[in-house]
Amino acid sequence: MRILVLPLLILAVNGFAQSSSREKELSALARSNFNADNALSTVAYVESRWRLAGNTGFNESIFLVEKHLKEAGYINETEATAGNRLTYRIEKRPMKRLTWEPVDAQLFIVGETAPVLSFSTNRNMIAINSASTPEEGITADLVVIENEAQWKQDLKGKIVMSDGDIGGVYAKSKTAGAAGALGYDLPSYTQPEKNIHSIQFGNIGFSKDQQGWGILLSYAARERLKAAAAKGSVKLRVIVKTKACQSEELTIVADVRGSAKPDERFVFSAHVQEPGANDNASGVGTLVEMARVTATMVKSGALDPRRSLTFLWGDEIISTRRYIVEDSIRAKGIRWGCSLDMVGEDTKKTGGTFLIEKMPDPSAVWTRGSDRHSEWGGSPLPESAIVPHYFNDLLLTRCLNEAKDNDWVVNTNPFEGGSDHTPFLDAKIPGLLMWHFTDMFYHTDSDRFDKVSGTTMKHVGVSGLVTSWLLTSADNHTTIGLVKDLQASAGKRLSDELVLSRANIAKGMSKAEETKILNAWQSYYRNALDKMKEIPVETPDEKLMKAIEVAKRSLLNKKSRL
Repeated sequence: MRILVLPLLILAVNGFAQSSSREKELSALARSNFNADNALSTVAYVESRWRLAGNTGFNESIFLVEKHLKEAGYINETEATAGNRLTYRIEKRPMKRLTWEPVDAQLFIVGETAPVLSFSTNRNMIAINSASTPEEGITADLVVIENEAQWKQDLKGKIVMSDGDIGGVYAKSKTAGAAGALGYDLPSYTQPEKNIHSIQFGNIGFSKDQQGWGILLSYAARERLKAAAAKGSVKLRVIVKTKACQSEELTIVADVRGSAKPDERFVFSAHVQEPGANDNASGVGTLVEMARVTATMVKSGALDPRRSLTFLWGDEIISTRRYIVEDSIRAKGIRWGCSLDMVGEDTKKTGGTFLIEKMPDPSAVWTRGSDRHSEWGGSPLPESAIVPHYFNDLLLTRCLNEAKDNDWVVNTNPFEGGSDHTPFLDAKIPGLLMWHFTDMFYHTDSDRFDKVSGTTMKHVGVSGLVTSWLLTSADNHTTIGLVKDLQASAGKRLSDELVLSRANIAKGMSKAEETKILNAWQSYYRNALDKMKEIPVETPDEKLMKAIEVAKRSLLNKKSRL
């Protein structure tokens, strides 16, 4: 995705979204204290482990986070006293199903020495939930399925290869009595003909009596097998070693207790599961360093969050949703949520771009102009899904401010869902996603440490910290500055939308529909400005209320006839 935000960058540089003195102070603290090497060290440890909730790699990653939290000064809740502002806990829950982890695998063409695939170089080759083969492996004829009719042949005891999701290929193969399944299903954005050895992870579905296995193929492996089959009959030898066992699901939660309103909080989350470096060891590493920096600032007295800050690591969506719904009283105090997912990319290598996935605004209904959905996927939402709020622009402005004096590219995309921000939105809590896309290594075993940038992680971490520190500590004066920022962003958006609508009308499009879009944006920003009275920790004063009304009137004054 390539969203053009040059107008927004110019807006920031020309002084319409200037940092306040307080924000500059906080930014300086965050930049000087955020250590990219610390974050990278965590990434290196976590990405070396194949992580699903409950398995060895996942649990080791959780305990590494605990180690760093303790070193930063967080105290286990069981040992904390009333005076401890920095606390953490590890939540443990019995899992209803077995956890799973891959151990080793190889795929050979019988008669050839070099393996077609080996787990040592393609650690996503084993489909999640696969069982082990006998120690010596399974040797059987290969059958290549290229159309639906070929599924009707006798496949009993054969190894079946077909294009398509491994889960579907496996299910058909199992029904046919096949010995195993090979599947190929790489989306075009992974550029499989360029990244010929990449494999995206996939699963064959969980079953208590799981006896079968599936292998996912790279482009190179698929072509090699197809070429061999084209010359005549082919036998394959497949060796798969996996583990499945009862386990506990772990979530680790760190809290910085607010000094004035501790029951109100800003929540960050980063999921641990998934085996990649950017997805999501980078989120884990960035958030650990953010928690460390915050602790350092609080202990030194340089920062006094008056609302609480929470840092959460766990199983994607599941842990965040549980944190929200498990305690209804706690949930009422969650004011903002932000997910860090794939935040460390070296974009020169991955092809991705940094994005803020916005809460549903009018761009999620009418996606036009510089707004674009990512290749991950998105479709128009109904107007009823729009959530007027200042959070989108507030985080975006902090990121643009961080990007002013460097080459960090900051983009946005309309709401798509699918990560840890969705539980917040489902609970009617403002929630945003910081991520990267398009990434040619997304969910593949090429998503390794060499694709991660410490510089990118620092930009994301600093922007997230400044945003959370502002919102957990804002007074009326600071909030007035944020109101002015939003007023500038809103004015720019309304001007851009007016230009788009005029051009569309000139092309013969409906004037009524274009008026509807402009009115939706104006209503969105007026309501978003109204919500800013909730930002200061104390009661909003007369100056703030006046600033909000002035900003709202300025939007009315910008209303132009089509």
